[in-house]
Amino acid sequence: MIRKVVANAEEAIAGIGDDMTVMFGGFGLCGIPEKAIDAIQKTGVKGLTCISNNAGVDDFGLGLLLQTRQIKKMISSYVGENDEFERQMLSGELEVELIPQGTLAERCRAAGAGIPAFFTPAGFGTEVAEGKEVREFNGKPHILEHAFEAEFAFVKAWKGDEAGNLIFKGTARNFNPMMAMAGKITVAEVEELVPAGQLDPNEIHTPGIFVQRIFEGKNYEKRIEQRTVRPKQ
Repeated sequence: MIRKVVANAEEAIAGIGDDMTVMFGGFGLCGIPEKAIDAIQKTGVKGLTCISNNAGVDDFGLGLLLQTRQIKKMISSYVGENDEFERQMLSGELEVELIPQGTLAERCRAAGAGIPAFFTPAGFGTEVAEGKEVREFNGKPHILEHAFEAEFAFVKAWKGDEAGNLIFKGTARNFNPMMAMAGKITVAEVEELVPAGQLDPNEIHTPGIFVQRIFEGKNYEKRIEQRTVRPKQ
């Protein structure tokens, strides 16, 4: 068994540098690799191209890297809830590539499966299709999409073991498993780290073969994106 545990987030992100393409798991505020993001912010690396379903909020997740101007380009599906993102995009400071959510997921999955490209009908007839090859299948036009290439993938799991096997809890099992397969170096942060052999093999979502580094984070935030309550009667 190869032990993949590193001491902390700072050790886990070793090797990240300027102008790299990196993936970040998560959906809304769920399953965000927040400790890795904090550590990346402190390094001061610049010019990152970030692949993520969304861009965090102003003071959390990738919103922190936007505040410090460390992101050059965002490749995302949903970019609401973040005023700084909107400001940088409209001012031209930030490059943005918007992708249908299913296409984003499949470009991650394709990278992990060794599939260089695929055809999808999603986005045909819109600006998503500009400059892309179009072919017809069963009378329906499809556009060619390429698998992502990312130097790092950062994911967050509920529980993991020393061999890198991961279990995601609830909706944190969103983009995390497919991104874990897609990075050249996959870094997993977990809420609970256990010795190898303690996880039920039938419950593992991401096998450790896909993970190069794993660490246990502390004091995770449990945020609610839009908290709505009824007034007291």
